[in-house]
Amino acid sequence: MAASLLRLHFHDCFVNGCDASVLLDDVGSFVGEKTAAPNLNSLRGFEVIDEIKSVLESVCPGTVSCADILAITARDSVVLSGGPGWDVQKGRRDSLSASKAAANNNIPGPNSSVATLVAKFQRVGLTLKDMVALSGAHTMGKARCSTFSARLTRSSNSNGPEINVEFMESLQQLCSESGTNVTLAQLDLVTPATFDNQYYVNLLSGEGLLASDQALVSGDDQTRRIVESYVEDTMIFFEDFRKSILKMGSLGPLTGNNGEIRRNCRAVN
Repeated sequence: MAASLLRLHFHDCFVNGCDASVLLDDVGSFVGEKTAAPNLNSLRGFEVIDEIKSVLESVCPGTVSCADILAITARDSVVLSGGPGWDVQKGRRDSLSASKAAANNNIPGPNSSVATLVAKFQRVGLTLKDMVALSGAHTMGKARCSTFSARLTRSSNSNGPEINVEFMESLQQLCSESGTNVTLAQLDLVTPATFDNQYYVNLLSGEGLLASDQALVSGDDQTRRIVESYVEDTMIFFEDFRKSILKMGSLGPLTGNNGEIRRNCRAVN
C-alpha cells in the first residue's frame, strides 16, 4: 500500500493545493476528483485513510485534518519502505470543495514529454529538479498496461535510440497474455517494494515503464544529468526527494479560518 498512499498525497497537492480534496466522494450534485481520468480505478488506499481518521477522531476529535493525514502517511510509507524521513509540516485544513476539471488538467499523464512535465510542475510552483526528484516515487508501485500501451504498439517508439528491446518484448508479452489493459506491471522490476534509487538505474538501461519515466533520460539533457547524479549517489536522491516533497506538501494549504477539520475524510462536515 506504500506506493498508493504516497500517490494520494501527490494527487491531492497538484489540485488546488494539499487540502484533502482528493478524498471527497461524489454525493448528490457534488462532484469530487475520484472519477477524474488520472484517478478513476487507479487511486487506492482510501480505506486506510478512513481507518487512521477513525482512530484519531476517537482519541482527539476535530484536531488532525485529513490533509495532514495524507502528508504524514506519505512520509511514513517512504520511511517504512527504506527511504528517507522528514519532519512533516502540520496545520493544513481540509477543503470544502473539489475540482474534477483541475484533476484532469493538472496531474501529469503517463505519456507526458519532459516539456509537459516541467510545465505542469511549474504551474504549481515546482521546478524541473523537483520534478525529477519526485518522479523517483516510481521506484515503488505498479501501473496498468493501459498507461504504457502506446509504447508497445509504436514501431519507432518515441523514446529515442535507448530502447531496451528485451524489456519492451517482456511488456508486450505481459499485456497481451491477458488481453486486457488492467493487467499491472511493476514500475521497478528490480526492487518493486523498496524506496531506493533503482528507478533511475532502470532509466539508464532503457527500463523505464512509462513514457514519462523514460523521457527523463532520452528527452532532455538537463533531466538526464540529474538522473545520472541520483544513480551515482543514493543520498543525493534522498536529500533532493526530501526537499521536494516538503515543498510539494506546502502547496496552497488552507489555514486559519479557511477550510475545516473534517470528521469523515470522504465528506464535508
